[in-house]
Amino acid sequence: MKNKTKAYITGISVLFSAIMALNVYADDYPLKQVSEGIYYHQGAQEDADQHNKGEIANTGFIMGDKCIAVVDSGGSYLEGKALLGAIREKSDLPICYVINTHAHPDHFLGNAAFKDTGATFIGNAKMPAAIEARKSFYETRFQEILGKYFKGTEFIEPTLLVSVDKPITIDLGDRELVLNSYPTSHTDNDLTVLDKKTKTLWAGDLLFVKRIPALDGSINGWLATIKKLEAMKLNAVIPGHGPAQYKDWHQAFDAEEHYFLTIREQIRAIINDMGTITEATDSVGLSEKGKWLLFDDYNKRNVTAAFTELEWE
Repeated sequence: MKNKTKAYITGISVLFSAIMALNVYADDYPLKQVSEGIYYHQGAQEDADQHNKGEIANTGFIMGDKCIAVVDSGGSYLEGKALLGAIREKSDLPICYVINTHAHPDHFLGNAAFKDTGATFIGNAKMPAAIEARKSFYETRFQEILGKYFKGTEFIEPTLLVSVDKPITIDLGDRELVLNSYPTSHTDNDLTVLDKKTKTLWAGDLLFVKRIPALDGSINGWLATIKKLEAMKLNAVIPGHGPAQYKDWHQAFDAEEHYFLTIREQIRAIINDMGTITEATDSVGLSEKGKWLLFDDYNKRNVTAAFTELEWE
């Protein structure tokens, strides 16, 4: 009898540990309403670590009369589960689409939480290749960074692809969303989501607010894309990082544009004087330092990427 009791207690303990491992997000996953039927969770303005559980990008969803579209699923399977739980507190409508704005891990590693919902996964036409190119690195690196919070994460690629300058429209039921892909900007696989009903734009990482933008594509391309986005008539913009923007949303794009114009001008001056990339990383953009979170972590990377592009103009 004693052995049976001990085995029972051990079994319960193992079961409890397993449950806890899948519920490390038992704490709140707060949502903010941006527009009618549109909610987002604001990620931490930090780099991913175990303290923030990789929850650093903005995630969210749009509700129609018929179904729901998720926009960016988060930085791990567990964050995706937290987002799914938050959605279910708002609605029991089916989830028909999971849309990823690009292939950086903090935006799409939560996809696996939605693979049994029957949703169609959507992304830029270049997103699958971008995932495949970095999949091994992301898996190794984020297991190191997130530890137990990486548990259950899979790399789910989009199957409905949106090509540059060939937008598609999806209908959630009295709610049409226009999905656009762009030439290389923040990355080579950026995508935005426009809710026509409320004129709310999910910009993904084409817009960073307060946190310094991270260049993983083309500085010239990103500046050109900012011009396109600024020409839109919008009521609200949800960035990839930072708080949602409303009537003054242009100012957020202006700040990002000013940063890139500043470093581009300074890099070109160094190149014209036959200067080196080391000179550029040591001096370019320093006037912007007090304006952005994580400046010291990303400015030199941005300058390096921009210099490599601009020296071949």
